[in-house]
Amino acid sequence: MKKIFKFYSLLPLLLVVTISGCKKDFEEKTINNNKPTAVQASLLLNGILTGKGLVEGPDGSKETNSQYYLNNYDYYGNNRYDFKYGDDYYTVLKNVVEMEKQAAKAGSAVNSYAALGKFFKAYLFTKMSMEMGDIPMTDALAGIANLTPVYDTQKNVMLQSLALLESANTDLTALIAAKENILAGDIFFNGDLLKWQKVVNTFRIRLLIQLSKRADDDTQLNVKKQFSDIVSNNTKYPIMESAADNMQYVYISPTNYYPQTPDNFGQSGSRKNTSATYISLLTTLKDPRVFVTAEPSRYLVDSLKQSPTDFSSFIGADAGQDLGIMYNNAGLQKYSFLNRKRYYSTYTGEPSIQIGYAELMFNIAEGISRGWAAGDAETYYTAGIKSSMDSYKIPTGTGTFTAYFYRPGSTNVALAANYDTYTINVNWDTYYNQPAVKYNTANALTQIVQQKYLALFRHSGLESYFTYRRTGIPAFTTGPGTGNGGRIASRFQYHEYERTANAANYQIAIQSQYSGNDDINGIMYILK
Repeated sequence: MKKIFKFYSLLPLLLVVTISGCKKDFEEKTINNNKPTAVQASLLLNGILTGKGLVEGPDGSKETNSQYYLNNYDYYGNNRYDFKYGDDYYTVLKNVVEMEKQAAKAGSAVNSYAALGKFFKAYLFTKMSMEMGDIPMTDALAGIANLTPVYDTQKNVMLQSLALLESANTDLTALIAAKENILAGDIFFNGDLLKWQKVVNTFRIRLLIQLSKRADDDTQLNVKKQFSDIVSNNTKYPIMESAADNMQYVYISPTNYYPQTPDNFGQSGSRKNTSATYISLLTTLKDPRVFVTAEPSRYLVDSLKQSPTDFSSFIGADAGQDLGIMYNNAGLQKYSFLNRKRYYSTYTGEPSIQIGYAELMFNIAEGISRGWAAGDAETYYTAGIKSSMDSYKIPTGTGTFTAYFYRPGSTNVALAANYDTYTINVNWDTYYNQPAVKYNTANALTQIVQQKYLALFRHSGLESYFTYRRTGIPAFTTGPGTGNGGRIASRFQYHEYERTANAANYQIAIQSQYSGNDDINGIMYILK
């Protein structure tokens, strides 16, 4: 009798083995070994440093919001404070998280990338909060695990960010001491962690100053003590010691041009002009920086025969002026335009300072003048002015410098021959001893903030707008050209996608802050 072996009971197992084997083989054969599945921490860092948020250059709406530089032709924009949406840095922040993950895979949890990651989070989250108010932070970077993050209160954003900056400083101290300062892809400081540590603490001083309205009534923020701890202990908390420590973006030709070049002068050079808020402050103080950053009104010089080196020859437009009137006056050369030699004759312009030494000096001076720490506020105040002057190569003693003004009728802003040159005499004592400039305890806040405003011309994004909003200094002008019912808007709106994709949390946020209205004139927590 023949034995019949039944194999059908093994068939499902064989099929599973065969199919799974084929699947594994298919996956292995379809992997593109030339395409990385993960990005190195150094490459992510480089993208973060050059991307939106970490670098804010000139010639945009933030410069207009700060009343430095105005549009006179509506094709290029206007000067209205009808704010729409604030900045969205969440994509950059996701890259920060990924950078931290990749760095952790390659080494210990405490590493250079993780330390900087803490700074980037504090920097970007607070910038968004400064613009809008409450924002998602704690649950914001969970990805698909949480697509509707709850909004953190602005106070909590600030508390978390200050804690991140403290932790970043601690980590950097340990890494520097252990000489574990491996940091590739760093375009700002070429891997120098001490310079980054100075940036961290310098930014923390800025943030504490931005919280000045809550310094007396919020013990959790503990603004005064944190400020004093940093200012009084530079061994534990290194801060910037000179402009050499500036976190600044350097433009390079031909790969990365300054926003204004000889190529685009024809499109924008006369379509924008300086603002009276900036120019009038310079001329009132008889400040030599006006000869470097602006040019005299050609109408006053050529038609009314005023001297091009007379302070009265420099005129900025009132930001509140009707745009049509401003356009006509600009066409008649009645306003001062940007100095073409400095800003249009090359492709590299000037470095764009994101966080800088001059600003730090004014911030420390303000904190000391408010009684937050011991020290001589005037020393920091004068150091800030001199640092700003130095950046324009203006002597801070007795000396001269050359002013370059574009010659009428010239056609090429890149040619040196097309500029008239003037020797400007300067004397620091004469300038500083003016009553409006020389440090005076009774008028300290106005003097400090005015000088900081002048120093931040073309730098640091919305920082001057934030300072005006907090202090009212210098006085911004309003009118038909600024819209918004003659008001300077207090905040930006939330993005429209928040109203749909995260509607419930969005509604809670605007209700708790602004009585249910995403109001650009609403007053956020740090301004109350």
